[in-house]
Amino acid sequence: MTSNALQLESISKRFGAVLANSDVSLAVEQGTIHGVIGENGAGKSTLMSILYGFYQADSGSIKVFGKEAKIHDSQDAIDVGIGMVHQHFMLVDTFTVLENITLGCEGSMLLSKGQAQAREALSKLSREYNLKVDPDALVGELPVGVQQRVEILKALYKGAKILILDEPTGVLTPQETDDLFKILLSLKEQGVTVLLITHKLKEIMHVTDNVSVMRQGKMVAHRHTAETNPEELAELMVGRKVVLQLEKPATDAGSKALTVSNLKVRDAQGIERVKGVSFEVAAGEIVGIAGVSGNGQTELMEALAGMVSPESGEIRYGDLLISADHKVCPSEMRKAGVAHVPEDRHRVGLVTSFSASENAILGYHRSAAWNSKGILSGATVGKHCAELMADFDVRPQDPTLKCANFSGGNQQKLILARELDQTPKVLLVGQPTRGVDIGAIEFIHQRLLDMRNRGGAILLVSVELDEILSLSDRIIVMCDGRVTGELAASEADECTLGLMMSSSRDINASEEKE
Repeated sequence: MTSNALQLESISKRFGAVLANSDVSLAVEQGTIHGVIGENGAGKSTLMSILYGFYQADSGSIKVFGKEAKIHDSQDAIDVGIGMVHQHFMLVDTFTVLENITLGCEGSMLLSKGQAQAREALSKLSREYNLKVDPDALVGELPVGVQQRVEILKALYKGAKILILDEPTGVLTPQETDDLFKILLSLKEQGVTVLLITHKLKEIMHVTDNVSVMRQGKMVAHRHTAETNPEELAELMVGRKVVLQLEKPATDAGSKALTVSNLKVRDAQGIERVKGVSFEVAAGEIVGIAGVSGNGQTELMEALAGMVSPESGEIRYGDLLISADHKVCPSEMRKAGVAHVPEDRHRVGLVTSFSASENAILGYHRSAAWNSKGILSGATVGKHCAELMADFDVRPQDPTLKCANFSGGNQQKLILARELDQTPKVLLVGQPTRGVDIGAIEFIHQRLLDMRNRGGAILLVSVELDEILSLSDRIIVMCDGRVTGELAASEADECTLGLMMSSSRDINASEEKE
């Protein structure tokens, strides 16, 4: 009989009127990889925060390797053998690998003595768990996948026998994700228990032994991974059937709706982020831009939306030209039929202190449709918002509610409703389902396909390769501000895209030379 490394019994946690965890129980077998999934707000993060000592449960108990554990802070968690790799790494870029791993547990007032001991221990851990890292390398100069290894080594160095990973693949290429999974399987073989928190059902199916599903603060199901499937897990998460793969009928691309020629863009610090990018988007097609976050996609979208001016090159929407010598503001873009769903909905897409009805016309608020003699008609705006909320299933359907009080998925649907309501010729959409629940993802994807099927042109930027592959007609890959490949979606797969995502040279050009 396999013993449990971790057992949570009847854990409850309340924040004011919100019951974040309600009588949650979870048993994790020793030496297994156990997935925990659920929509945003399901209670996963709260449960893991209790387990790692960031919060204390209002009631319930925790047992670690059969012994009851009182975890009041992260040091208590470390002391009982629990380590955590956070979604956003807790590393000091200007420190070496060795310095980061020993930070806070130097082992001696004489740092050289402590570091010598740590170097020996780190070498042993690297061999034992196949985690090869140069101990003297500066962390800030390491690839993201290697930085993640440092985080894992840091936890193991502190004695972790239970390792929690929170959304560990969000910033990794497919190849780096494969490497991580090999590491997790190696950890499992060495007896380490892994708790994997992720929203990616493909990863759950690929690497876990067991999976637990949370919904609305409660634990609703436990499954052996080999005995379930993504469709069942999605239904358990949402409480209804979810279509994971939407139908994408073939369409004929029309005339050019967007042309980008040799575009170069610098950021606020003067660093060149977009380096001579060229591509086209036609009416009736979705062109996806794939790449690891931070490779120029944000700056590209800001230039295309008229938020920043290009250093050189041209952007054309029909007869509308944007260049360094011909600057265009976002309001002119809207008049030309260009809509924008920004990747950062809080910073750019919404004013969260405004009501839903005010946000539903944001950017279009000067339109005669909402104004009478220069005065905004609250009743008209409210009625319009109510219609949009019903059409786009925004919950709760209350136009007077402040946007800050809506979930991320409902905020995103409100932005999408606002932009698509204008029947744009071109839609620029960045990270359309970031932080969005699986049920809302299905809805948003269908609305994007509906626009494409009606002849609209869509430029889609996403770090989710599944999203790029399922929605796009053509795929462009960016790395280090350059286009490193372009191919039809029907010819693409994650491996090919991953190679392009990690290359700073044009793969197509290099193949032609060969």
